Amino acid sequence: MSGDWKNFIAAQGLVDDGRSFGDGPAELAAARDGTVVVPVLDDGLILAAGEDAVPFLHNLLTNDVTHLGADEVRFAGLCTAKGRLIASFEMWRDPRGVMLLAAADILDPIQKKLSMYVLRSKVRLSRATEDTVLIGLAGPEAGSALARLGAAVPAARSTAAFPGGIAARLDERRILLAVAAPEAQQVWSALAAQARPAGTAAWRWLEILAGRPRVVAETQEAFVPQMVNMEIPEVGGVSFKKGCYPGQEIVARTQYLGKVKRRMFRGRLAENLPAGTDLFTPEAGDQHCGALVSVAPSPDGGYDTLFVVQSSGAEAGEVHAGSPAGPRIDLLPLPYALPA
Repeated sequence: MSGDWKNFIAAQGLVDDGRSFGDGPAELAAARDGTVVVPVLDDGLILAAGEDAVPFLHNLLTNDVTHLGADEVRFAGLCTAKGRLIASFEMWRDPRGVMLLAAADILDPIQKKLSMYVLRSKVRLSRATEDTVLIGLAGPEAGSALARLGAAVPAARSTAAFPGGIAARLDERRILLAVAAPEAQQVWSALAAQARPAGTAAWRWLEILAGRPRVVAETQEAFVPQMVNMEIPEVGGVSFKKGCYPGQEIVARTQYLGKVKRRMFRGRLAENLPAGTDLFTPEAGDQHCGALVSVAPSPDGGYDTLFVVQSSGAEAGEVHAGSPAGPRIDLLPLPYALPA
């Protein structure tokens, strides 16, 4: 990440490792009720460039990369041979190749993992975050804020180019801007004129509200794609029409021959617990039967979470975090329906 950008955004008042600008509750309320602009410091970018970049990624990821449109955003995962997710990506085409957005804490090991598969392929993998700044924008005034940059509002799951960068719509509320580092300060100032600056805590709460899973270091190899709802059309992270990729046999078998006993739900906790925390239900006793996917403070109090647990336990309403007697998770609705 550009040192100039880090110094600039710190001078704007960013604190708590980027989680807020000093007034977390007000920022969360603005994310719920208004428009916010966020320096997205906890994600990073990997650029796959070269003439073999598309087939290279197509052979590794859970989603179809070959038919990724020129202005399309797709979700995808990278699995182990046992079908366990070790990364989740938002991906889109860039003039230089294909851009992969992932959690910053797994970026280095995932780039190394991908590099192991390059062999003789004409592919170059690089950390695009070194020269590209990530800025999040969400809320009803996002369109007019983008207009100040000369950018069109991207349609659902699509991108729109503007001078100095690309705007990618991740879900109904959130738009991510990948901005060339020299332009970042000017872009931030233009957006902050119409949106309240907020930290990454607000951005992650919006992600949870949208029901979007995110793999971080603590949850690597914890879930198969169906557990975090990746095959559901509204998430759209798995293609069952493409060829093989690591773990494909397990993922396909789960889809066509098995029943997904664990699913991702949305809920609220009274305590702030880390992703990966084990979950328990009365029917499972002392055996953990799921884990927290992501957690963020809620503008309505407490902490909202996406969590994976046995469906029967979630339906019974008795899911506890950390231990069988740990804090209970109150179920909240997802923005999409789960399969019966």
